[in-house]
Amino acid sequence: MNVIKMWTTKTFLTKTKRGNILKIVREHYLRDDLLCGSEACDICPHKDDEYVLDAKPESICALFDFNHYIVLDSNVVLHQIDVLEDDALKNVIVLQTVLEEVKHQNTSIYQRLLEIIGDKKRKFFSFVNEHHKETYVERNPGEKPNDRNDRAICTAASWYDKHLSVIGAAGQCPQIVLLTDDENNRKRAQEQGILSCSVKDYIENVNGFPGLVDKLSKNVMPESCTRDALYPAHLTPSQIHGGIRSGILHQGTFHASRDNVLEGSATVSGYEKSILLQGHIGINRAIDGDVVAVEIFPEDQWRKPSDIVLEDKATDDPGDVLDEESILVNTNADDEIQPTGRVVGIIKRKWRQYCGILLASKFPGATRHLFTPAEKRIPRVRIETRQSELLAAQRILVALDSWPRNSRYPLGHFVRALGPIGDKDAENEVILLEHDVPHARFSEAVLSCLPPDDWTIPEEEIKKRVDLRGVCVCSVDPPGCTDIDDALHARPLADKSSEGLNKYEVGVHIADVTHFVRPNTALDQEAASRSTTVYLVGKRIDMVPDLLSSNLCSLRGGEERLAFSSVWEIDENANVLSTKFHKSVIKSRAAMTYEQAQIAIDDASRRDEVASSLRILNTLAKKLKQKRMDNGALVLASPEIRFEVDSETHEPLEVQAKRMLETNSMVEEFMLLANVSVAKHVAAEFPQCAMLRRHPAPHPDNFVAFLKAAKQQGFEIDITTNKSFAKSLDEAVIPSRPFFNTLLRIMATRCMQQAVYFSSGTIAHELYYHYGLACPIYTHFTSPIRRYADVVVHRLLAASIGADQTHASILDTKYAVSLCDNLNYRHRQAQYAGRASVAMNTHILFKNRVEIENAVVLAVKRNALQVLIPKYGLEGPLFLPSDMFTYNDEEHMQICQGVTLKTFDEITVRLTLDSTNLQHRKLVFQLVEPFIAGFSYVDDKKGDTDIQMTESNVNVNETVTDNKQKRKVDEMKTKKKKSKK
Repeated sequence: MNVIKMWTTKTFLTKTKRGNILKIVREHYLRDDLLCGSEACDICPHKDDEYVLDAKPESICALFDFNHYIVLDSNVVLHQIDVLEDDALKNVIVLQTVLEEVKHQNTSIYQRLLEIIGDKKRKFFSFVNEHHKETYVERNPGEKPNDRNDRAICTAASWYDKHLSVIGAAGQCPQIVLLTDDENNRKRAQEQGILSCSVKDYIENVNGFPGLVDKLSKNVMPESCTRDALYPAHLTPSQIHGGIRSGILHQGTFHASRDNVLEGSATVSGYEKSILLQGHIGINRAIDGDVVAVEIFPEDQWRKPSDIVLEDKATDDPGDVLDEESILVNTNADDEIQPTGRVVGIIKRKWRQYCGILLASKFPGATRHLFTPAEKRIPRVRIETRQSELLAAQRILVALDSWPRNSRYPLGHFVRALGPIGDKDAENEVILLEHDVPHARFSEAVLSCLPPDDWTIPEEEIKKRVDLRGVCVCSVDPPGCTDIDDALHARPLADKSSEGLNKYEVGVHIADVTHFVRPNTALDQEAASRSTTVYLVGKRIDMVPDLLSSNLCSLRGGEERLAFSSVWEIDENANVLSTKFHKSVIKSRAAMTYEQAQIAIDDASRRDEVASSLRILNTLAKKLKQKRMDNGALVLASPEIRFEVDSETHEPLEVQAKRMLETNSMVEEFMLLANVSVAKHVAAEFPQCAMLRRHPAPHPDNFVAFLKAAKQQGFEIDITTNKSFAKSLDEAVIPSRPFFNTLLRIMATRCMQQAVYFSSGTIAHELYYHYGLACPIYTHFTSPIRRYADVVVHRLLAASIGADQTHASILDTKYAVSLCDNLNYRHRQAQYAGRASVAMNTHILFKNRVEIENAVVLAVKRNALQVLIPKYGLEGPLFLPSDMFTYNDEEHMQICQGVTLKTFDEITVRLTLDSTNLQHRKLVFQLVEPFIAGFSYVDDKKGDTDIQMTESNVNVNETVTDNKQKRKVDEMKTKKKKSKK
């Protein structure tokens, strides 16, 4: 190997904080033996496995009907990555210059490019031109970095052209084609005798791949248009920077409304409430997630958010048909007014690829069509495709390119089809993509970190641990659970406490995932990226491979497993007397469901060790819970449901609200105790870098509507502290309405802020507090199979007790902050994905099905009631026609024909599925009782039902032949009459 030192060195002088002058010398090394990667070359000393580019690459472009390699410039990669990911293009040279520039500008695209290069079938070759003696280009004095890079790309392309054409190259040598959209680059290439072409010209002349042209990005400069402009021009970056520096403008993140496409908000520093943005002009082409520059209006122009829920229809775009003035509502209610402003510039686009369906143009032969995203917060997108007939029945993926001022819609391009609309696999793929859930198969690098399938615990590992295989340990989980994180045990101790009370040994044993997931391995990095296991209906996206999640780490009954144990001495009043942590080996006696464990506790005839252990745990858990309640912990609720799924088809068969047993609470209490105990320990041992979890106190403004609704029912809820809040919730009981208190807690849950992970050294100690649990410090330790935060906590705890070494990464505060950001994001997206899966399966279940059920009103909007069906845990809007109902915006009530509808009211609804909009199938709620003439569902006792639906389905006549439904209505009427008496 010949290595040539760069002919010059660069010397830099820099001044330290103390005023000392440091001289920095940089040397750049060049080589003359770097491989070109071409099989046509017999000059470079390639080994057999180092050839990437074909000797005679087949041409697919009519413009260049001869053997050639493609060289890319940086902008082609940055703007046309979707084209490059298609299998069409092969034999492509990616220069180091391009790789580094892409990495600097967009890490996401950089990772996608690396994946293409890593796929041997694609034949993308990475050439290290920056360290080749004949392709390195020195930057000239005063030359911009981009100009220097452009020269370097042309120099490398020219070298390849000459290198492959020298005497000795095998056969007819391939030529070089430089793909660039920069006109100056093309001129420079032409001057050097290099063939060059724009991406658009090349792709439009490709043969055999008709869909490839659809993937071309439409890079239109949004502010270049002045004629027929529909939107104000965005400020330039320098204008935005100056405005923010002077305080005239504010930086914030734009959040689009889920209920109203003409409304959104931006969170900015210095304002307690988010900035309200309304109308096309106020939002000014911002898309959910964008970082924007906001101008805030004077206070006399501040408004309240709209209380209109836009109805989703099959063809109309709500943004087209709604009168903007109808959402710009002033109010005298000062507590509801928000600072209001408008978007004046985009600081950073946060665009991604979006799933949805194609709305094909009605004009024959048209190539321009509208794309409707699955996410309601994203506007429709204008795309061009020649495959509209094929794609109209598919779920597709689209990327955004630009949003010119004169376009009603942003411009984008087709990426790929996901599958037929309605297909279960395609719909699940949409859910995962829309919520940014990593779900690709685990890579070979990750799988190579796993132990063999037949792995057993080595004897030397057992000797390092506390052997608890003789202790009666058991697990209690939901039915069908295979990733069992935790197990418990309890047994009486012979001695008494100092107060003469009985004592018990109680242990929580958690799967020792960190034994298999070692720091900084490919497996660890993948788990950190995924951050959490995602649970869909009938499907699970694991954080770690199945060999670990469902086998070697899962604490299955009757099998020896490695664990991390937290063991306490607890007296009969549930006072913790001592705590110890240690790595252990356990052998679970039983893997039980909540119901099985409950039966074992309740069956007085059972005297076995498992039942006795469960009874001790259950008794202590009740006392632990009471202590938490006395401290002000909140008991909240959410309308959770459980699907019964067909084992073969994975189709939902039935849905019902989740049933909670004492054993649910029993397990929860000891998991909370373990998490609190570990949090105290790791925070004391690692005060600057402990992974903790906090729950901020909710802002009083979050409770405005909730408190009004409770007051209408005669209850004054005190939200001063979590303790007073918990006491108020406990006292808000209506004996004749047993579900009322649960409903109140469901609504209270929605006033809360989300709990978040954080690193202990980044915030003040008083902010560690967990509001919902009423505890000063908390973490997650008990679910390392499905949460990466728990993996980090296990490493901290192991290091603190000398069970493992201290790894550098867990002591890095900067790394901990970025890790927490990702954990919080992934956790939030996993929750949203789970809810979307429930909604999708609910739609499948209610296809061709009609139900009449009791419901309660969760919220009253200007044009709708938000209702909940307790039996199913389902909720949605019941739309009200404005010509019949009068809305009282002070009291949040709807009035019609002497009937008043307000929050917490019990009503009866008819539930059906509306599939007219393939993109957004939805449950339709119709009012049955209280009866309102001309609006309510009417049973005329002849089997004919006249359905007076709102807006989207007016005066639709249906025949209901199911007598069961009629009997149900009659039974409900009788039941309500009795309850009134």
